[in-house]
Amino acid sequence: MAEGGVSRRRFLQTASTAAALPATTLQAQTIAAAPSDAALAAATVAPSATQRVVRLRVNRVPRELRIEARVTLLDALREGLALTGTKKGCDRGQCGACTVLVDGRRINSCLTLAVMHEGSEITTIEGLGTPESLHPMQAAFVERDAFQCGYCTPGQICSAVAAVGEMRAGTLSAATFDAAAPGARAPRTIAISDAEIRERMSGNICRCGAYPNIVAAVRSVTEGGAA
Repeated sequence: MAEGGVSRRRFLQTASTAAALPATTLQAQTIAAAPSDAALAAATVAPSATQRVVRLRVNRVPRELRIEARVTLLDALREGLALTGTKKGCDRGQCGACTVLVDGRRINSCLTLAVMHEGSEITTIEGLGTPESLHPMQAAFVERDAFQCGYCTPGQICSAVAAVGEMRAGTLSAATFDAAAPGARAPRTIAISDAEIRERMSGNICRCGAYPNIVAAVRSVTEGGAA
């Protein structure tokens, strides 16, 4: 007998008895402890005290949402505005499937909060073009067969549009060493190469492995002058 406690024999007997309980008894206990459907519905409908009105400008249209401050931009777009073209992949900023443009710059929408972008111009894949009038990058992806399953494609295209803008603005990348000479001033001329494009698109993962065609699509737009 342990001091002030239960003997080892008694503990094992109690544990064995609990393990031998019929599954129906355990299920009944679980059901009894579960909240009613009405309670669940009330909990779902009841507004949270932490919610606030967030005004976003998405694809050139003002939108208003009542959400909690902790909601990511990705969830606000998908769940709040039904813009499901932006995909949720890893949800931790590693795959790039959720890439959107904010004031022309690409970001992982899963890593930023919606409330941080009030007043910003947010562009999703739905805002780049339409089926009747594709954005040049969308058309290039179709022409170059730069996708397979298509899940990563919206993020790839948004990222590619920003990458083209970066190269034309002379923004350096890790692949651009010669342009970083002392005294060099922007705008710099970035030499377009497959290595340059791969570096700039490295944050977007294609699990199908369509990388050569993606590079070809981005290069065709960059060299063709369309954006």
